[in-house]
Amino acid sequence: MNSFTIIKSADLQSLPLNPGGLRAGADQGDPQIATQQLAREASGNLGVWECEPGGWPVINRTDTEFTYILSGVALLTDEASGRVVEVTGGDLIILPPGWSGRWDVIKKVRKVYAIY
Repeated sequence: MNSFTIIKSADLQSLPLNPGGLRAGADQGDPQIATQQLAREASGNLGVWECEPGGWPVINRTDTEFTYILSGVALLTDEASGRVVEVTGGDLIILPPGWSGRWDVIKKVRKVYAIY
């Protein structure tokens, strides 16, 4: 029997995460990450992600990322336009395949994501 999952907002903030080490490709700061995968049976990769301050480039994404920022502050730079946007708790971001740019985490970020 299939059932649904509900995780209350307050529980997302305190959900225990698994340390993942230094964010791959990091070129600034010490962006240590931690994650908790959710809905393992679902298509794609769904979970909660947290990252300490630091930065890294993203070059030609191969997938789509749909992410909702729960807390923290980051700067997201779009390579094509040069636009820099500050993202904080409550912001929704959709990064399409082929997107290139940069993440710079200013204050530890926690987000819910779906990558497919």
